[in-house]
Amino acid sequence: MPDSTATGQTAAPDVSLAAADAPLPGTYVSFDFGQKRIGVAVGHSNTGSANPLAVVRNINGRPEWHAIDALIEEWQPVGLVVGQPVNEEAQDSGSARANQTHSNTQQLVLSAAFAKKIRNRYSLPVYRSDERYSSMEAARLLAENRSRGKRKKVAREDLDKVAAAIILNQWFDNAFK
Repeated sequence: MPDSTATGQTAAPDVSLAAADAPLPGTYVSFDFGQKRIGVAVGHSNTGSANPLAVVRNINGRPEWHAIDALIEEWQPVGLVVGQPVNEEAQDSGSARANQTHSNTQQLVLSAAFAKKIRNRYSLPVYRSDERYSSMEAARLLAENRSRGKRKKVAREDLDKVAAAIILNQWFDNAFK
């Protein structure tokens, strides 16, 4: 059954690639997977909040694993969260392929493959979280900060890691109610 997020959106249910057990309390690292860049954020279940962390390049479908390895080593997460592309009706884009563009379907497939790779590489539970509107919300937050004079320029990399933080915050809202 879909849950409502703090922003009033209906979120698709989180899907664990590992165990069906409830998530453990602790530190989590999240990923906003993109075909050129992967935004990364870190957060803790006790605070229920995430912070943008880094951007990892994804060149020809090959993430810079050494950079992800270093982040996992540094933060020692108990689990990982990967954004899951969904369509407007909160359906898995894969189940609505006839109504989706090739690009959206490809993004879903690549994101799922990335989630599986990190599960196998780090032997940690991997959870999927609705990433719908995360980039738009990140752009809004960054524009707001820029208009307040907190930032002079917004880089694409900033958007990716802020989107990863939004994905993790939404997952915390659903996973630790």
